[in-house]
Amino acid sequence: MAKIQLGVIFGSRSCEREVSIISAIQLMNHVNTDVYDVIPVYISETGIWYTGNKLRDIRTFQRFQPDQNGIERVILDTTAGSGALLATHGKKGLFTHQEQVVAARMEVCLIVMHGLNGEDGTLQGLLELCNIPYSSTGVAGSAIGMDKIMMKQFFRGADLPVLPGTWYTRTHWRDAREAVLDDIEKELGYPVFVKPANLGSSIGVSRAGDRGELEDALDLAYEYDRRVLVEKGLDEPMELNCSVLGYDEDVTASPIEMPVVSAHHMLDFQEKYLHNGGSKGMASLSRVLPAPIGEDLTKELQDLSCRIFRLMDCKGVVRIDYMFDRHSGKTYITEINTIPGSLAFYLWEAAGVKYAELIDRMVGYAKVAWEDRNERNYAYTSNILESVSLGSKGSKGSKGVKL
Repeated sequence: MAKIQLGVIFGSRSCEREVSIISAIQLMNHVNTDVYDVIPVYISETGIWYTGNKLRDIRTFQRFQPDQNGIERVILDTTAGSGALLATHGKKGLFTHQEQVVAARMEVCLIVMHGLNGEDGTLQGLLELCNIPYSSTGVAGSAIGMDKIMMKQFFRGADLPVLPGTWYTRTHWRDAREAVLDDIEKELGYPVFVKPANLGSSIGVSRAGDRGELEDALDLAYEYDRRVLVEKGLDEPMELNCSVLGYDEDVTASPIEMPVVSAHHMLDFQEKYLHNGGSKGMASLSRVLPAPIGEDLTKELQDLSCRIFRLMDCKGVVRIDYMFDRHSGKTYITEINTIPGSLAFYLWEAAGVKYAELIDRMVGYAKVAWEDRNERNYAYTSNILESVSLGSKGSKGSKGVKL
């Protein structure tokens, strides 16, 4: 039986590119090679696509040199159903000939992107145009899940529990700094968390406990995005995370984890990815698993996570992060990660699902979703073109249907 040609797409023009590289290499190291031929596809920080087995070695990215053996520059054939990665062979010159060849052909793609230009619906849209099965949440859910401001408004509109918050553009901040600071102090008080709208991995996120810290936090956040979210902080909340796996009506929630938070009350990039050397990505983070929260709260979070997954029409593996206020007993949604760091494999291993099996399930859901998409009728014909006349040059007084 022929192996499945499995494209693993990672990297991209994103502040979270390095985290994506770690997550992708982790995944490729756990693929069942009896079932799949792995095709690594790295998108560089300049947006150039590469493939080749050398991209499966983490050392390749410590000082990336695309001209070395084992790496080939490619472009994606956007013809629907092709899945081909095209390389150009031959030397440039007056009397030399160049030709395009198929370097690899992907049957299904696992998207292992974090952040913009990959997790935000852009790559998903490209793969839908190319009619290639892919593993992550679709275009709309990915876009909402990436933008913290839209995400919060979506959750609020669905009557889901979120913390009070407000947001501002970079232009507003530049034009009315004091008014913005006054507004935040009046509406939210302290402490607050300041977050770029379209970043993950806690990059650019700060906690502010007074006006000076708030001003610094806003300046930092606007370096990464033109829109910034400011959320009310809680007094020593418990952070809780739940992963969800599935598609359509086949949806399952993982055990709940409690990340171990440092004395500065937030999980920053250092703790998430550089703990114990950082070679394991999010799997390196200190955590209590399962979280010590009791059966009732565990079930509440698992049920809520599955509801969010369905509302956003998610696919594959996601992770939803929560804040639990010990004083009020209330739970608040922090965010959804539609492509979580390390694909949240550590949460599924705690549920008895090995990483290789998790990959199999993601591929399976990608294929089922692709089959569902191809059930749509794209061939509706109204014969409207036969009765349309737009008045071509030389035809006088032609009549037709007004559009």
